[in-house]
Amino acid sequence: NLNRKNWMSKKVGVWLIGAYGGVATTAIVGLVALQRKLTENHGLVSELPQFQQANLIEWDNLVVGGHDIRKSTLATEANQLLNDSRLLSPALLELCQEDFARINEEIRPGIIFNVGKTITSLSDPEMTKTGASPRDLIESVKEDLKLFASTNNLSKVIVMNVSSTEPTVDASVLPAKWDDLDGMLDSNDCPLAASSLYAIAALQSGMPYLNFTPSLGTAPDALCELAEMNKVCHMGHDGKTGETLLKSALAPMFQHRNLNIMSWVGHNIFGNMDGKVLDDPENKKTKVVSKDKLLGQILGYDPQTHISIEYIKSLGDWKTAWDHIHFEGFLSTPMVMQFTWQGSDSILAAPLVLDLVRFTELAHRRGETGLLKDLCCFFKSPLGVPENNFVKQFQLLEKWATR
Repeated sequence: NLNRKNWMSKKVGVWLIGAYGGVATTAIVGLVALQRKLTENHGLVSELPQFQQANLIEWDNLVVGGHDIRKSTLATEANQLLNDSRLLSPALLELCQEDFARINEEIRPGIIFNVGKTITSLSDPEMTKTGASPRDLIESVKEDLKLFASTNNLSKVIVMNVSSTEPTVDASVLPAKWDDLDGMLDSNDCPLAASSLYAIAALQSGMPYLNFTPSLGTAPDALCELAEMNKVCHMGHDGKTGETLLKSALAPMFQHRNLNIMSWVGHNIFGNMDGKVLDDPENKKTKVVSKDKLLGQILGYDPQTHISIEYIKSLGDWKTAWDHIHFEGFLSTPMVMQFTWQGSDSILAAPLVLDLVRFTELAHRRGETGLLKDLCCFFKSPLGVPENNFVKQFQLLEKWATR
């Protein structure tokens, strides 16, 4: 009881990469609303009854900071979600203004490295760090994290990437050992992108790193080795929030009924900042690959698939996904299932960001290191986990959190 009282009184930092983005802004609004008892806990996995005895950190103990490459304020971004996408409540935002101002003071200029021309074009010179090499950028991020932790008297900091999707990195050119990859950080020809540089800064600082995007992050073997060397945990990548969530729940139904899926086509349209970035073919490729991985693993064979992602500005944060499943039943009879998923991209993602912070803090407190594979149900392409059946993934989370 004394130990529990001790850690319950400590503050934990949440460092969001892409702090002015829709997902981060919505997560911050949600956290403030939870801290002020202004909202229900709908959408939060960690608030389910089976996790109430898991000793998860309380909302009041979380302190937010972050990086961004755009010059803005949380109030501006929240109001844009309200005005452009009809999200959030004006009354709620009014009550959050004081918190927004405080958190704004903890948001620092971010880094740009191999992020592609579209993300670079969205950046503001006043909000980007410069350095002679990737190592310089990593060191500057480490300084920000160190200052955030010391200024706020934090017991630990959890770093989460919720920034825009980077172009695909050819992982085959990366060495498998950290010592070899470390030697590449002094050259501007280093193939790593910003998500991995942020990850290195976090891991070398002994801070857990979570990649909620399809970007490379800590996927390379060398970064997994770095995490083990520094005795810190990490996980990714690409938060599973909408269409892919449905796929991971529906595909097992076809598999268990021995219904042969011949093709599965998915079309996605939305108009937020993420959609604008994904309108660039270089960035879109990274996302499509992440969304298209799970069917073969669940079914045991690879049906024909097609995924499209299109930027429709007028939709704002509201995403529509239409899926067409062509399958074969008894006596080789062809049949079709179609579904339409419509939801706010940020509202679906934000509670999972908060959940992952709580579960990762628990893992770090337990002394767990390396990949947090039991958090796989939160990701489209969970690192180190071949299981994509959502029910089985969720059972892993329940067993892990409550043991």
